[in-house]
Order: sequence, then structure tokens, then C-alpha cells
Amino acid sequence: MEWETVIGLEVHVQLQTASKIFSGASTAYGALPNTQACGVDLGLPGVLPVLNANTVHMAVKFGLSVDAEIAHRSVFARKNYFYPDLPKGYQISQFELPIVGKGHLDIQLDEETVKRIGITRAHLEEDAGKSLHEDFQGMTGIDLNRAGTPLLEIVSEPDMRSANEAVAYLKTLHALVRYLEISDGNMQEGSFRCDANISMRPKGQSKLGTRAEIKNINSFRFVEKAINYEVERQIQVLESGGSIVQETRLYDSDRDETRSMRSKEEANDYRYFPDPDLLPLNIDDHFIGEIKKTLPELPHEKRQRFEKAYGLSTYDANNLVASRELAEYFETVLKESKAPAKLVVNWVMGELSAALNKESLDITTSKITASALAQLLARINDNTISGKIAKTIFEGMWLGEGDADSIIEKQGLKQITDTSAIEPIIDEVMANNPQQLAQYREGKDKLFGFFIGQVMKACAGKANPAQVNELLRKKLQQD
Repeated sequence: MEWETVIGLEVHVQLQTASKIFSGASTAYGALPNTQACGVDLGLPGVLPVLNANTVHMAVKFGLSVDAEIAHRSVFARKNYFYPDLPKGYQISQFELPIVGKGHLDIQLDEETVKRIGITRAHLEEDAGKSLHEDFQGMTGIDLNRAGTPLLEIVSEPDMRSANEAVAYLKTLHALVRYLEISDGNMQEGSFRCDANISMRPKGQSKLGTRAEIKNINSFRFVEKAINYEVERQIQVLESGGSIVQETRLYDSDRDETRSMRSKEEANDYRYFPDPDLLPLNIDDHFIGEIKKTLPELPHEKRQRFEKAYGLSTYDANNLVASRELAEYFETVLKESKAPAKLVVNWVMGELSAALNKESLDITTSKITASALAQLLARINDNTISGKIAKTIFEGMWLGEGDADSIIEKQGLKQITDTSAIEPIIDEVMANNPQQLAQYREGKDKLFGFFIGQVMKACAGKANPAQVNELLRKKLQQD
């Protein structure tokens, strides 16, 4: 039997606020355990939650960016369950009336294929604390610093059909929340994590199969691996005559497997009811309109502009707009260097990205600024240096030896463009290689590359390659 994979994702985005969603406690990452949880976060008697207005702005901003319905009236509810790191015994969330309703997000799967993924809803809620197992033998430690941290939970429709599509959706969503500046998206710190709902059904069938939910996956690679494992597991169960149990599972990255955690609760198991301490949230069209004015150029808009204005391929444009900072870096280099867009892309995504990856840096911590790289590419563009010499200069810049112009001057790396200086070098190379010269003139055209290499070696790579090519071809054809 042929099977079809059905995937829906629930993404928890930590909102980038200084304080928590219902209290003034700090959300700063890395504090000592239990030093940033106040009475409101712990639900102590006599305390009352007060909604953080910034979280409302951020939720609406997100909703507008995905063409979603924005609710003029939304309600906070208590989601009741018992867990060690949930001190109140309930989580304040939204259920029947979320702030953001149906919307969509378009994902680019390849140069030609764009797929629209429906968004069911996005609602505000508070995070729970964190259970710590590693440092306590036979016991569990509880850190409540994260309790009350503001989250926007974004729930997709079950529109994805492969791990590849799920990762593309997550990367697109990740870029979007960073462009909107509503989250830092730091997956290592838990600011962007996802639950994956996966089910299988016979190909051609419309009815959904029983789903299993994989909780709290915090890297794109682990999402891909967890989904692929779960798909294979479910197919094996079904084809051996078994049935899928609706349950919550965890992904173990060390063993590359999912394993059962608990049976999956239904919504009514949580006994949702409106939180009596929080009034319904009412917002009007003027409020929504003012937030709409603050929307930046969104990733898909920037990609389309890069393709149209700079003639970039969809592939290159997609790579650049994956990060707002990277896109801004590229445009600064392009503007200041006045070099062709393709040359700039090749250096930003090639030499620069390789150097960043080697030292586990990102574009915001690059050792070479956009203006510094622009100066280097400007020297390639005006034929002061060759592309090969530029790589040597780039290494020097990365090591802090100075800017491009100072390294060129100090090391005497200016490109030789005077034909009267290049011709004697070509003559000498031809004279020193009579056998290869005779063979070339007898028809062995592949030896042209040999002569190019010898000339460039003789001039330490400083001669203009295009001029060498042209002059050498003329001289080799002369008897």
C-alpha cells in the first residue's frame, strides 16, 4: 500500500519582551535558577496577573504578516493540568477565542515550487518552568525562571506531506519572526521550538489517520530526523496489522528515535475555562491599523525585490533573505562596492559564509564588516586585483591585518594591467616551454590552460586574467 504523510506543526515562539506576560519579572536568559520567578508567576494567594501590552502588539504584528484574521475580542483561559514545573496547577493560555485566527504562510520548496501552508490560529500564553534531570541523581530539579515567559503558539493546518516541507515551513516561520523583531528565534535557548503532529493515511484517502505528537523539538535537523523516524515507525505498525495510538512522544537525538511519553490528552481533558482574573482583550481597527504601519519588508517581499532589482536567482535570493541581518549585509556591500550583484552574492555566500561557519560565527559577529568587504570587491570590480589575489587579501582581513587597500599597498598586490608588462612574461613562458608550444600549435588545444597557469605563476597571480588570456591566445597562434 502507498502511504501519504500528514504533518501539522505547533510552534512555540518566545516573544522578545523585557518582562513576562503577566508580571514584571525579567525574561533575561541565563540567570541563576529560581531568581526570576515572582509571586504572580507562582500563582501565590492574593496576586493578580496584568497583561503585558507588548505581547499584544507582537501577536497582532505576526497575524498581519501572515494575512490572518485578527480577533477584535479574545479571551484568556486556564488550561488545567498537573506537572512539577507548573506551579499554579494551570497555564494561562487562549482556547476558544485566540487573538489570531486563520492565515497562511507560503514556503519555497525549490526554484519553481511554492506551497501555501494554512495557519489555523496563533494564541498568546505563558510558558511553564523547566525540569532539570542531569544534575540531580535520582531526583528532578525545578527551575521556575521560565514560568510566565510570553509565548505565541502558532498552529498550522495539517498541510505538510514530508519532513522536507516541515523544515521549509519552520525555516520560513523562523525568518519571519526575526524580521518582525518579535523573537530572537534562538533555538538553543528554547525561544523557537516545535511540536510535530504526524499521521499516515492510504494515498488518495481524505480522512486523517490517528496522529502522534512529538514534543519540544528545538532544531531544524532534529525535526527532519524525528519526522522521518516517526513516519517509518507508523508505516511499520500499520503494515504489520497494528494500529497507531494517539499519544505524545519524545525524540531522543542520541538514539535517533521517538519513544512514548504519555497518552495524548484531548482539549476537554484540560478543563479549559475563562480566567476570572483577566478581562477579555478588546482591540479595534485603529489599533490594528497602527500596528500595520510598523510592518517591515517581509522575507518574501524582499526575495521578490532581490530577484527583480538585482537579477538574482530564486536560490540566491532565498539564501540571502533567510536572515534579515544577512540581507542587510548583502545590500550594504552591493551599494558601497558598486560591484555586480552576482559577484557580491558569490563572496557573501561563499568565502564569507565559509569563514563564519569555520569559527561558528554568524553575520552579526563577522570579523569583516560589510563596508570592509565592499572595499575588497570594489578593487576586484575596478581591476586593481584579481579574484584569486582577493582571496589572499580576504584571509589577511579576517586575521586583522588591515583593510583591503592597506593590504594591497603593503604587499604590492596590485593587478598588472599594462600589456607591455604582461607580454614579456608570456614571451618568456613560451620560450621556456618549446615542446608544449609545438604540441599546442599541432592541435593540442588543452595545453592552453598549461600556458595560462605558467604565466600566472610567473607573475605571482598579479596579471589581469582576461588580458593574459587574450594576449596569450594571439601569441600562441603566431608562427
